[in-house]
Amino acid sequence: MRFARLGPVGSEIPVVLHDGKAFDLRSIAADIDGAFFAAGGVEAARVAVNSGSLPAVATDGVRVGAPIARPGKIVCVGLNYSDHAEETGATLPDEPVIFMKDPSTMVGPFDDVLIPRKSVKTDWEVELGVVIGATARYLDSPDDAAAVIAGYAVSHDVSEREFQLERGGTWDKGKSCETFNPFGPELVSADEVSDPQALGLRLWVNGVAHQNGTTANMAFGVHHIIWYLSQFMVLQPGDVINTGTPAGVAMGIEGQPYLREGDVVELEIDGLGRARQTMVQA
Repeated sequence: MRFARLGPVGSEIPVVLHDGKAFDLRSIAADIDGAFFAAGGVEAARVAVNSGSLPAVATDGVRVGAPIARPGKIVCVGLNYSDHAEETGATLPDEPVIFMKDPSTMVGPFDDVLIPRKSVKTDWEVELGVVIGATARYLDSPDDAAAVIAGYAVSHDVSEREFQLERGGTWDKGKSCETFNPFGPELVSADEVSDPQALGLRLWVNGVAHQNGTTANMAFGVHHIIWYLSQFMVLQPGDVINTGTPAGVAMGIEGQPYLREGDVVELEIDGLGRARQTMVQA
């Protein structure tokens, strides 16, 4: 199943995408959020689509919002690709590097991204986003993780490197600036992704390719990450995990071509769709 949310900011309509059409889900769910997943919304949507009971909605010219409503939390994994660690001069960690991102950073996949005031090092990062579909606490092993995954989406973990690395404290303030997590365009249910460790990720800036990686290069795979996180925090339905980025970020490129007003970033992941954002000065 593939899910999306369409309409103006704050008034998005939850839809399921099927046979090239969008079908209104409001008869079975108020929104695509934690309550939707906890109540078995994915399967309910499947049944409704198969029964033909959902009305179609227009999509032409309609804004595409993030495919889930504001998550309870966004948990991120740093330095999780061997090639990205190498380009930044870092050593792969023995355990996942974990930080949090303000949930209000989530915006639609085609919305503008605001470059923060006084920022000179705003950077791009294409990432596989994982949406949690069931409560996970103290999972016994990574083998238990698949059962708590609702689906996957393209995630853009925008970062301000000076704020993140040169201003002291934690990474969070370089990750939590307004609009710093475009998400989508679709949430693809877990059953449609046969192997989350076999997905290509790509990103372009102004038409120039910068990132071209694969989730096979993760130091810690998706299932390991979820198991690991569940030992330290309770993962709730609707939570999001950003699983790290491959090589090719501005910080690791000669000349460090950080994002500026007017730059256009395009990004995609195999089977999950393509997104596009324009940089705008805050």
